[in-house]
Amino acid sequence: MENFTAFEKKMQNAGMGPAVIRSFRRNYEALLREETGLIPESSIAPAEGLKSLEEISKSIPSDPALLSQTVVIKLNGGLGTGMGLLGPKSLLSVRKGVNFLDLIVKQIMDLRNRSSTKIRLLLMNSFSTSVETLGYLEKYASHGFSNPLDVQLMQNQIPKIDASTLTPVNWPSDPDLEWCPPGHGDIYPALVASGWLDRLLAEGVKFAFVSNSDNLGAILSPSILQYFADSGAPFLMEVTRRTQADRKGGHLAIRKSDGRLLLREVAQCPDEDISSFQDIERHRYFNTNSLWIRLDLLKKQLEKDDGALPLPMIKNSKTVDPRDRSSTPVIQLETAMGAAIECFEGASAIDVPRDRFAPVKTTSDLLALRSDAYEVLEEGQVRLADSRHGVPPVIRLSDDYKLVDQIESLGVPSLIGCRSLTIHGPFHFEQGVILEGDVSFENPGSETRIVKPGIYKDLMVPF
Repeated sequence: MENFTAFEKKMQNAGMGPAVIRSFRRNYEALLREETGLIPESSIAPAEGLKSLEEISKSIPSDPALLSQTVVIKLNGGLGTGMGLLGPKSLLSVRKGVNFLDLIVKQIMDLRNRSSTKIRLLLMNSFSTSVETLGYLEKYASHGFSNPLDVQLMQNQIPKIDASTLTPVNWPSDPDLEWCPPGHGDIYPALVASGWLDRLLAEGVKFAFVSNSDNLGAILSPSILQYFADSGAPFLMEVTRRTQADRKGGHLAIRKSDGRLLLREVAQCPDEDISSFQDIERHRYFNTNSLWIRLDLLKKQLEKDDGALPLPMIKNSKTVDPRDRSSTPVIQLETAMGAAIECFEGASAIDVPRDRFAPVKTTSDLLALRSDAYEVLEEGQVRLADSRHGVPPVIRLSDDYKLVDQIESLGVPSLIGCRSLTIHGPFHFEQGVILEGDVSFENPGSETRIVKPGIYKDLMVPF
């Protein structure tokens, strides 16, 4: 394929290994074939009959020895630019003086203490997060978390594609902009290319628990580990029940042609099937992006697939300089790690409670997480308060609070009894404000309005 030669040379010159190049080539070929990746409703059936964490916790005693065979991998490549952050999202404060990374380290240290084993932590950093993350981890040097050779798995970079010529884009004014991250599906070629897969297997590490660093509910569960080990499955996905707030997000399903589980995102749904896609009673489960992988079976599967799992390609149309919409249009190819569920025969899923899913993607998520609707446990896990019965508050913020520094001036009201909160316009909540039920605050002016301490329940508060 003549066009790909230029990409191959560019990637080799940048030090990319064969596994990364093979993975990119596979996606590039899919782009040339104009694959749509559409999954019609007629080709799938709902995922049903999944085991639940509650069910297995009662019936399967966990073996602490398994922890010594397990690595925890946290995806830590995000900058949180959508919230105005300039550094790694994992360094964002969750509570006063405590950030995501602090709690992740605390989780691992707690597991090590309880099991008397040195459970390994790997952070999958990007070129944008590596330096600051490793610098911050120096505070934990005495616990063995600061050496990059021991804690870092680097995410790869892949070339951006000139949308008009389908060749590597050229941007001499800032050559760094010619590259882009390949999505978290890069974890598979990254494990191979870095040598980490062989290193972990040689050290007797057989299982990997992978999750996002901004999901502090995703803590290693000995019960799930035991269930996964006993099952012999190569791949296990944690899923949870969809709510109305999740109906536009992807869901788990079963492919009729071979009975394998798969993920269907909204971009893969034909227009005529949108109503079925959004039917949360039909398609009940969504991917929490917390995965369990048998590393020895991953290696075997990669050998079968010529070194690159056949993950569905995700096509994103951008400009080479994301801050300049007039710059050269480009195509960025990505893959999602959860999509690998369809690559493994015998892959399965487990239904987990909502408290294992507490990601922060927006300032609305951050406000909820900082409130008493969530609690921080001694071992570093963050979960919904028991009284919320697994249902997070629904928060809608106007653009006044799109960025993190804007939300800092808002204050943090009590949300433990709040079903929904809508805020439009500038406000400041004083300490002692308690919101319950469905509450809305509207301020059409530019002057910040002060909300005094007290209980505000099921009402709209105009100013």
